[in-house]
Amino acid sequence: MPSFNVRTRPAAAALFLLALGAGALVTLSLADARRAAAQDDDVMPDEAADTAPAAAPAPATPSAAPPDAPPAAKKSYLTWLLDSLGIGYSITFLVLSFTLMALFVMNVIAARRDNVLPAELIEGFEAHLNSKQYQQAYELAKNDESFLGKVLSAGLAKLSVGYGPALEAMQEVGEDEAMKLEHRLSYMALIGTISPMVGLLGTVQGMIASFDVIATSTTAPKPSDLAAGIATALFTTLMGLLIAIPALGAYGILRNRVERLVLEVGIVSESLMSRFQNVGAKKPEA
Repeated sequence: MPSFNVRTRPAAAALFLLALGAGALVTLSLADARRAAAQDDDVMPDEAADTAPAAAPAPATPSAAPPDAPPAAKKSYLTWLLDSLGIGYSITFLVLSFTLMALFVMNVIAARRDNVLPAELIEGFEAHLNSKQYQQAYELAKNDESFLGKVLSAGLAKLSVGYGPALEAMQEVGEDEAMKLEHRLSYMALIGTISPMVGLLGTVQGMIASFDVIATSTTAPKPSDLAAGIATALFTTLMGLLIAIPALGAYGILRNRVERLVLEVGIVSESLMSRFQNVGAKKPEA
């Protein structure tokens, strides 16, 4: 062991103390560093969990819902109309409409002035009477199928008995022909009356069908289930009115025309036959 002199002992002691203090400081620093590292290791997972970016959500699995059904094709108005009316009402309204058209054409033709009061007959008949060709006048009226021709031929046929019986025969034939025209017109009025009633029947039937769906359904019925009965009710009413309105309008117009022509036939026939007023009249006694 080396010896130290007196002068060197205080310096060595001081150096030793300095080295010891430095070692203690280094030891404390290392301990603090280890402690801090341990704390960092304990905190790092939590901080990493906090600071780590949120993971992207897993893609949602497609639901088992069925794909959207394609939209139903829109039906035409005519198809909707026929489906709502059904076979029974469709045939009924077709028959009524075709019958109405046939009656309308027949009455228009029958109510023509040439078929009721032909100008050629009036001129020819008057010309024969002026020429006193009574037989030719009778044949002309008899061969003419018009209203006026039948009236004049009936009057001339009874003229040999007297003017009074001739007028009565003319009135009878005139009433008969006028009744034929009016009867043909009355069928148009009948169709105009029946058509709304058929439409009303379909309205009641359609509403009953809709209420039957409501009464027998355990849940709230679908609007489409109720729409079928309501469509039947509305379309039958619509078709009934579409037939009735023209039928009644045409009936009123043609009836007025026929009445005016019948009145003219009476006036013209009496005017032509007025020259025979003295036929069959009793001569005053002297």
